[in-house]
Amino acid sequence: MRFAITALAAVGLLATGCGSGEESSSEAPPAAAAGFTPPKIEPHKALGPGEGQVNIVAWAGYVEDGSNDKSVDWVSSFTKETGCKVNTKVGSTSDEMLNLMKTGQYDVVSASGDASLRLIAGGTVAPFNTSLTPNYAGIYPDLKNKPWNSVNGVPYGMPHGRGANMLMYNTKEVKPAPDSWSVVFDPNSPYKGKITAYDSPIYIADAALYLMSTKPELGIKDPYALDSKQLQAAVDLLKQQKPIIGEYWSDYTKAVQSFKSADTVAGTTWQVIANLVKAEKAPIETVLPKEGGTGWNDTWMVAANSKNPNCAYKWLNHIADPKVNAQATEYFGEAPSNPASCELTKDKKHCETYHAGDTEYWKKVHYWTTPIPQCLDGRTNVKCTDYAEWTRAWTEIKG
Repeated sequence: MRFAITALAAVGLLATGCGSGEESSSEAPPAAAAGFTPPKIEPHKALGPGEGQVNIVAWAGYVEDGSNDKSVDWVSSFTKETGCKVNTKVGSTSDEMLNLMKTGQYDVVSASGDASLRLIAGGTVAPFNTSLTPNYAGIYPDLKNKPWNSVNGVPYGMPHGRGANMLMYNTKEVKPAPDSWSVVFDPNSPYKGKITAYDSPIYIADAALYLMSTKPELGIKDPYALDSKQLQAAVDLLKQQKPIIGEYWSDYTKAVQSFKSADTVAGTTWQVIANLVKAEKAPIETVLPKEGGTGWNDTWMVAANSKNPNCAYKWLNHIADPKVNAQATEYFGEAPSNPASCELTKDKKHCETYHAGDTEYWKKVHYWTTPIPQCLDGRTNVKCTDYAEWTRAWTEIKG
């Protein structure tokens, strides 16, 4: 997923809604269609006594023990119930999390879609034995066996929260109200210098998604499955966009401040950022444009060489518990993965705000999925570009 939280208390106070992000992958072919074959690794077979600890790499705000906010704690109950002490390392980026997991020092990771297939392909994480975690049965069906958390029908983890990347705009400055991403991609945009975009190679998918609607002749069917010609078209669009960008963002606190001061008037955002900006009385609104949007659904994955697999599995079951899932996703500002959580959030409109179970809404959203050479859209007559190529392209775009 995405960012290092440095003011989680504010997020906890402000996460006033509940949204879910689901890719329109109900129609997307699984990774198996592209011939992706991960290393053969056996899942954990049976649940035994806890080993006494579990070492987790997670996004900030995903593993809270009350040290940041005394009222926010779903770790203490886990340790009390299982005897497993939780040791957490916060990861600031997907690349950092990937590298940390490769060290073999960690048992569990909360992986976003721009890292999950890389973890699977590298043999870093193991297939997930869902029979060992009763709470898996309660997860939204439209989050199971998706291209970013399964391969060949084999699940690789427990789905967590989900969210959409939306268009946020200043209602006083941006008129009429936009309904298209064109406001951030048009080189003649009247808001030149006050546009923002997410600072990551995965943002190339946002350009590809826009091109799916505006240049259908390119034949893009999946924004994460781009052949060299399609990738170049997205790169060209982003290079064309760069002169109108005021700043790229990866730290959400900077995005909040920029919109609050009106230095930025339009650009990509998450619901939690919109909540924070609105709380500052700034005149902003958000919209999921007519072209759709990208989004995320994080997955809790167990290391292939986990030294504490029983505690790891116990954690995956704990974090999917309706009460815990409600606490974690409301605190962070995203939709829960367990529908039963919607009755347990402090803000009773949380799931409404974040469109938690709104399947039709999320058919317009494409979850982050790691680009790989085997085209995720099912094409076999061409080689697609992988994440390394996207990373090189992003460096080129940023100059």
